[in-house]
Amino acid sequence: MSRFSFLLHDRVATTVIVLIVVCAVVFIWASLERPEVPTFMPTVSAPAEVGTEQDMRTVTVDASDPGIWRFFDFSRGSVVEAPGAEEWDIAFRRFQIIANGGRGMEGQGGAASLEDMTFESVSSVPETGYVVAERSDSVNAVLEDWYDYSFTSHLLEPKPIVYAIRTADGRYAKLEMLGYYCVGALPGCTTFKYVYQGGGGTDVVSN
Repeated sequence: MSRFSFLLHDRVATTVIVLIVVCAVVFIWASLERPEVPTFMPTVSAPAEVGTEQDMRTVTVDASDPGIWRFFDFSRGSVVEAPGAEEWDIAFRRFQIIANGGRGMEGQGGAASLEDMTFESVSSVPETGYVVAERSDSVNAVLEDWYDYSFTSHLLEPKPIVYAIRTADGRYAKLEMLGYYCVGALPGCTTFKYVYQGGGGTDVVSN
């Protein structure tokens, strides 16, 4: 190898190393300079039959334990502990969400994405078109896409999507995800707002 070729090779190698170092520094800096995120306190579990009440509610589920599903029942407006097979509608484990319907499930639950609609503009939900689980303990294919993930900040951000939910007993609700972080920006405080139609219809306008 000539002296010129050696110097050229050495310069290219040095440039590559410098670029790698710069990229690493930028990545680390971006990771440390994480943006502020909304944080939430878990809602106290207090199951109580809501009947035909049709209020808009906001709930934060403590789904921070990656080994435990936390079950939510719309008809009681709360997280429920150790429910029966048909006594829950949706469940959360960290960022994962399942609905009580489909293979391996006892309920009629499912989910549908209401694209290009705002929460307030959804006055009723469809009776058909709901996606159910493909297998037991399977994340619902519609609900698994509820967030955007940043590879620089490593944060989840809810997408502005409204979902129609069919409950385990065939009733309906509309739902929108609001957040994922507990106080201190710790992950797992899954937060959403919803309107539940307990009367058996598809109208989901809040009272």
